Amino acid sequence: MKKALITGITGQDGSYLAELLLKKGYIVHGVVRRSSSFNRSRIEHLYGSPDKDPAGLGTAGNFHLHYGDMTDFISLTNILSKVMPDEVYNLAAQSHVQISFETPLYTTSATGVGVLNLLEAIRVLGLKCKVYQASTSELFSGEEGEAPQNEKTPFKPKSPYGVAKLYGFEMARIYRESYGMFIANGILFNHESPRRGENFVTRKITKGIAAILKGEKDSIYLGNLNASRDWGYAPEYMEAAWRMLQQKKPDDFVVATGETHTVKEFAQKACQLAGLDFKKVIKTNKAYLRPNEVNYLCGDASKAKKVLGWSPKVRFNELVKIMVDYDTKK
Repeated sequence: MKKALITGITGQDGSYLAELLLKKGYIVHGVVRRSSSFNRSRIEHLYGSPDKDPAGLGTAGNFHLHYGDMTDFISLTNILSKVMPDEVYNLAAQSHVQISFETPLYTTSATGVGVLNLLEAIRVLGLKCKVYQASTSELFSGEEGEAPQNEKTPFKPKSPYGVAKLYGFEMARIYRESYGMFIANGILFNHESPRRGENFVTRKITKGIAAILKGEKDSIYLGNLNASRDWGYAPEYMEAAWRMLQQKKPDDFVVATGETHTVKEFAQKACQLAGLDFKKVIKTNKAYLRPNEVNYLCGDASKAKKVLGWSPKVRFNELVKIMVDYDTKK
């Protein structure tokens, strides 16, 4: 049986990837950070609830968790030497763009230098595992005339998060070229689901709608309604990540739907599905505006389609419905 190690396993992507790999017969190991409170809601169904797991580390069948941190080279080395994985998926990051402006040093350390820690640990241990590095559309500037963005579009990030991810992307490339390591960069455009973090705009909208329907609030405050994003469905994007590591040669791939919609369009569609008046419940607040904004993202995933045989199935309207249905029913 193949063994996979997933960093960031408690996040949206990590939880979906863990499910996918377990279904494919993998033994799955995950890296989690030690904290005073549990943040395992997305993966509790895979190993049991915290009250059944007093030590804080889940072990159930083919699913195992290990304490570690991307900023701690020693912990990563210890985990890797213990697990000896066939595949490593690095999904760990401080991944919120707005927060990266408030915590630029931490974002750089965890999201950027953390990649170097992981790759160097793999190199020093002499492991022959395949590595997936989660990259992002925030590498691009989103300036007029550059869309749709593909693997050859120049990088020009506009946030500390984007710069940290660019550092990780280039380190992955350098280690691949210098040491012959199998490392694939997945340049994933925005991907959402009911497991999306509640401080991300799509989930903020759908959870806000649920709160309005319950009478707990009357408005949802957002920032730039005109920001355009290429939004896909997270479980499908994890399928693409897995496919990258099943290739004979490592490469970099854009994963996207090829469609773009504004934040306003997302909010309008969500309100329509919930029977709410968009103009009455959606309001803007300058506090949510970013110091520097990527205005327009639309990905060209033709390479992924050709090489990986991957293409998105869930489109924008269905994605919004999945998220609205989940939060309003919940």
